[in-house]
Amino acid sequence: MSNLKHWIWLTLRKGLAGQNAVRVLEHFGTPELVHAADEQAYRMVGGLTDAAIRSLMNKALDQADVVLGDCERYGIQLLTLQDSAYPERLKAIAQPPMVLYWKGRQFAFDNEAAIGMVGSRQATPYGVQAAAKLSADLTRKGALVVTGMAQGIDASAVRGALKVGGPVVSVLAGGIDRVYPAYHRELYEDVAAVGALISEYPPGADHRGEHFPVRNRIISGLSVGVIAVESARASGTLLTVNHALDQNREVFAVPGPIDAPMSEGTNRLIQEGCAKLIMEADDVLCEFADSFPSRLRLGRGVSLPSEAAGQRLEGAAVIPKEQEARKAKETPPKEDVVCLCWADCKDKLTDDQRSVLLALDGGTIQADDLVERTQIPARRVLSALTVLQIQGYVAEESGKRFRATVKLKME
Repeated sequence: MSNLKHWIWLTLRKGLAGQNAVRVLEHFGTPELVHAADEQAYRMVGGLTDAAIRSLMNKALDQADVVLGDCERYGIQLLTLQDSAYPERLKAIAQPPMVLYWKGRQFAFDNEAAIGMVGSRQATPYGVQAAAKLSADLTRKGALVVTGMAQGIDASAVRGALKVGGPVVSVLAGGIDRVYPAYHRELYEDVAAVGALISEYPPGADHRGEHFPVRNRIISGLSVGVIAVESARASGTLLTVNHALDQNREVFAVPGPIDAPMSEGTNRLIQEGCAKLIMEADDVLCEFADSFPSRLRLGRGVSLPSEAAGQRLEGAAVIPKEQEARKAKETPPKEDVVCLCWADCKDKLTDDQRSVLLALDGGTIQADDLVERTQIPARRVLSALTVLQIQGYVAEESGKRFRATVKLKME
């Protein structure tokens, strides 16, 4: 196996990203031979800029030593393009990452029914719920969900998988030691404990805006199919879909209201025939049942919220209409309450607190049921409830039931 120092040295060369890096490695064969070459040999590769050649002429390995030290300190593993464990599925894409930094379990992706899930950071309550329910059901049925770690759809997909005790993979746009966003530290820890955090960027690398579109090719590259949950017409989600289409992956999309900005991108994918419309996990998994017969367990799961199916979306929960009478009995008499603008909540409350408050809108509920509705781990639901009570947004009733003391104004 090639020396890890030389792999890291090669990936740290400036002006040598993407296809140029692959071309250099293919030309010389190994990172050691790239390191040992001279300027004349580099110029024979073709297509390299003078800046890239100057960077290649810097033979110092001290940066690589620092990266290896950081990996040991943070418990991060490395997987190189020429390692036998490197996923063939990912190796086959146009610009495979030469080094993957890895924390947590190491999955044999070529044997996994890995499903990428992407969507907007500015997700609506509908999108948050759809992502969590789909992710949970996919995980229950044997699929491996691959997503990011951003707020919105990424975080909801992660929480859905974790809620049912399954593994989940998050592909990052910066170093694994850099938690981004900072308030997702617990999510990072939970994913690393039961699944995996993956990045092509070394420890210490910031999560920069230009990294995210590049990162997206890895999400689709590791997956056999990609689901777009919510997306504006021009977004990073559609860039991931483009990667998936270029890589001959199956693409799926969750439909949304025709006048909803966050559903315009996904609706158009369906309209233009680029994506299959899905309403539940089986709509995805049926496409891969023959390829993964021993892994996937198809069967009726949890459908997405649908008015036509006799259900309505209330907060973060889908409540059958036949349960309305029982729910009404649990609801305290109407009283004058303060209205709270949903848009303002985004600045005042965390993701967990917003999800809990949304699930409480309109009735009383026990903490265990809140866990089920929001797909958030119990300890975080209890923490959110405590803060919301302190802020005066939630009150505890008899029987350890909770209710919102404010009325959410969604427009």
